[in-house]
Amino acid sequence: QVQLVESGGGSVQAGGSLRLSCAASGRTLGSCSMAWFRQAPGKGREFVATLGISWRVVTLHADSVKGRFTISKDDAKNTVYLEMNSLKPEDTAVYYCALSDRIYGPISEAEYDSWGQGTQVSVSS
Repeated sequence: QVQLVESGGGSVQAGGSLRLSCAASGRTLGSCSMAWFRQAPGKGREFVATLGISWRVVTLHADSVKGRFTISKDDAKNTVYLEMNSLKPEDTAVYYCALSDRIYGPISEAEYDSWGQGTQVSVSS
């Protein structure tokens, strides 16, 4: 029922910026938590950022991207975003959008119920 579709990935030089979008259908983003995870070749899925709605919108970013990436959403468009700035080669990965029925913005992939197909981000040095 829930469908998440990521877009905005591509190739960029180190220091560049990219904005990922995740359009959701079948579920209102205002009633769930959203997150971004990423997976590099041969690596496990890594938490990037989450947006929870416990009492108000609260965001949490992984230390590796804090200050460079920002998660946000537009309820009117039912879309979540990941603004990525000052990209580094180590940011190269497939980025996945995820939705959780929890409202507190979990950071574990096991707590997310729906996933997008992923979008590739490649950063060259």
